[in-house]
Amino acid sequence: MSVSDIVESQEHQDLRAAVATFARSYGRDYLTRALGAGKPPSELWREAGKLGYLGVSIPEGYGGGGGGISELALVLEELGAAGSPLLMMVVSPAICATVLTRFGTEAQKRAWLPGLADGSRVMAFGITEPDAGSNSHRITTTAHREGGDWVLTGRKVFVSGVDLADAVLVVGRTADARSGRLKPCLFIVPRDTPGFTRTPIAMELKAAEKQFELTLDDVRLPADALVGDEDAGLLQLFAGLNPERVMTAAFAIGMGRYALGRAVAYAKERTVWKTPIGAHQAIAHPLAQAHIELELARLMTRRAAALYDAGDDIGAGEAANMAKYAAAEACAHAVDQSVHTLGGNGLTEEFQLAPLLTASRVARIAPVSREMILNYVSHQTLGLPKSY
Repeated sequence: MSVSDIVESQEHQDLRAAVATFARSYGRDYLTRALGAGKPPSELWREAGKLGYLGVSIPEGYGGGGGGISELALVLEELGAAGSPLLMMVVSPAICATVLTRFGTEAQKRAWLPGLADGSRVMAFGITEPDAGSNSHRITTTAHREGGDWVLTGRKVFVSGVDLADAVLVVGRTADARSGRLKPCLFIVPRDTPGFTRTPIAMELKAAEKQFELTLDDVRLPADALVGDEDAGLLQLFAGLNPERVMTAAFAIGMGRYALGRAVAYAKERTVWKTPIGAHQAIAHPLAQAHIELELARLMTRRAAALYDAGDDIGAGEAANMAKYAAAEACAHAVDQSVHTLGGNGLTEEFQLAPLLTASRVARIAPVSREMILNYVSHQTLGLPKSY
């Protein structure tokens, strides 16, 4: 293992510093105003696109920065650390653009990647179903050939940002001609396709990006809507899901860093009994522990991203799951301890920490629950027998 595997390169440090400066020009206040107005963070998204941050992982030949998930995760983490993360970065450039880059046709790449790189186009991702949960083998959205077209039928839930997207990359299942068994396939479904409808899901979680249920009622698509090889199955699917886990980890780490930063600043200034509360170990030690946990999660996230960018899909799958688990736990702990540090002030609008108590739960649940990650590690890494 080289030092560069542990210590960030100068290029990454420079990118991190540039994004941090840019993100602070928006900050939490911007996101809070957007949320209050019921609007998406469009200004932040557009400027991040113009500066090349959204497309940093897309090949240069298609308008991107030529980097990888390592760079994209770094961008999202710094946006989150400033209090203004962009949830759709997890979806549009990380999942959809990555799948298109690896498996799309040249025509699909030319049609979509430049727009995804500069933020002028957005693509959502639909995989979760009401009855399938995290089990991609139970997906019931099916696709069959009819003449030269594909016809899709099914439902999806918890699809982020459909109202912002030009199309949704939908996971369906097609019949294997040799075995008759169903296997996953990916389809680009433009937002205005007949038979394709969306319904907002009322969420207790207040976020600028809304969640939707999708209905596909005999949605007819041309042959070139299929992304990749019809026989590739899970390979293509996890080409998008592993980056999703890495980006979710980065999202959580950024959120945890933001909350911790607010708490540390408060603990330095808030004085009780003639000394700042941060001088007391009952305050200082839990914050130090939260910092350590976030740093450990960041290391695991960087390892997962590096493995993925190196083409090690198997190694990246294991590491991405571990990174997502570690980051989610670290984030939840950091947010909880930060609110606790501020006491009653932690629950006020002024300090903008209380909403993170709900938001920090997301990484524990989505895109895959921590229990399913523990299943993965116990079965795949430790070789323990399955319970299902």
